[in-house]
Amino acid sequence: MLDGLKNIGKIPELQRRILYSCLLLAVYRIGAHVPTPGIDTAALAAYFEQAKGSLLGFFDMFAGGALSNLSVFALGIMPYISASIILQLLTIAIPHLERLSKEGEAGRRKITQYTRYGTVILSLIQGFGISVGLENMAGPTGASIVMEPGWNFRLMTVITLTAGTAFIMWLGEQITEKGIGNGISLIIFAGIVCRGPAAIYETFSLLSAGEMGIFFIIILIVMMLAVVGIIVFMESGQRRIPVQYAKRVVGRKMYGGQTTHLPLKVNTSGVIPPIFASSIIMFPATIANFIDHPWMKAVSDALIPGRWIYESLYVAFIVFFCYFYTAVVFNPTDVSDNMKKYGGYVPGIRPGKKTAEYIDDVLSKLTFSGAIYVSAVCVLPSILISYFNVPFYFGGTALLIVVGVALDTAGQIETHLLTRQYEGFMKKGRIAKRR
Repeated sequence: MLDGLKNIGKIPELQRRILYSCLLLAVYRIGAHVPTPGIDTAALAAYFEQAKGSLLGFFDMFAGGALSNLSVFALGIMPYISASIILQLLTIAIPHLERLSKEGEAGRRKITQYTRYGTVILSLIQGFGISVGLENMAGPTGASIVMEPGWNFRLMTVITLTAGTAFIMWLGEQITEKGIGNGISLIIFAGIVCRGPAAIYETFSLLSAGEMGIFFIIILIVMMLAVVGIIVFMESGQRRIPVQYAKRVVGRKMYGGQTTHLPLKVNTSGVIPPIFASSIIMFPATIANFIDHPWMKAVSDALIPGRWIYESLYVAFIVFFCYFYTAVVFNPTDVSDNMKKYGGYVPGIRPGKKTAEYIDDVLSKLTFSGAIYVSAVCVLPSILISYFNVPFYFGGTALLIVVGVALDTAGQIETHLLTRQYEGFMKKGRIAKRR
């Protein structure tokens, strides 16, 4: 791995890409601390301290703390992610979008343009909702969060937050085009990782105060490394279905005859299921905070992370969305038809419908394994905090995103190295096998 890092310095283009990505991520982190006008930041911070387990706290995690500061980047990149997911789902229902998705680069550019429009529309709606909600909020002392409520504040907030999200979207696209890695994913990665130093400082503070023992911290570190290793193993895991292509004679040349494989990932749906599941469960709890009614208070208390009702619903939704999203992004019938079109077949399986049924059966079993794995990782933080009094959040959607983005970015860097005949990070490592 050290040899791979040394080889980065031998490729000026790769150095420029990495430096460019780091500079744009630094711009993003600076913008996350520029406040929106008209807000009492002290009252807002006190309010978010009480809302860590709500939907607001969940969105604040993806915004890298920008929402709790109500900075110009308060909405973060979530409107873009939501618009992308909506476009993916609409691709199945709307024939025009389905045709665009099959038109190659031109179709993808058009869908990207629609995604940008959707991002702006969602940002306008969410910005207006946040501005109205802030006017109705108050800190623990009863102080109003908004200094001068009214339409001037609402319009200013909507314009500021929408412009901030559009700028983040532009930063992400620039990183993808001129930097290294997926820009949108790296922005989310930076927002999550930036909270690491605070967690480390809090842990050592408890250690120095005698509230945590050194032996417990060592066990915790070993467990964290083991969990990260398991995630790397599962995210890199594939079931490779062998595919044989028959020989074809075209003119005087013979084509085909080679053996390849169809890779099926264990976790095809990625981090989408826990994001959807968290949003759906936390939404009633967040609404209940604004309604003073005993029944709503009971709902809010039941949907607190760590309670058995919350965790049961969380796991059930994750399993459901793992199957649902996998069915959306992977169609065994289309794969089978394309294989048959080019003379490919799975040994021992009849081409066409039987092949589609076989792929669907294998994919269903893999999805079940992936759903159990994702559920276990996402429930881990609640177990650590509730039963072992761990003072920071470890696991869940954040850890899946961090590890996944790190693997993909390292894979892209290694691709740059290998295409120029330099050694990658690992001679026989997992990163090379992911391709």
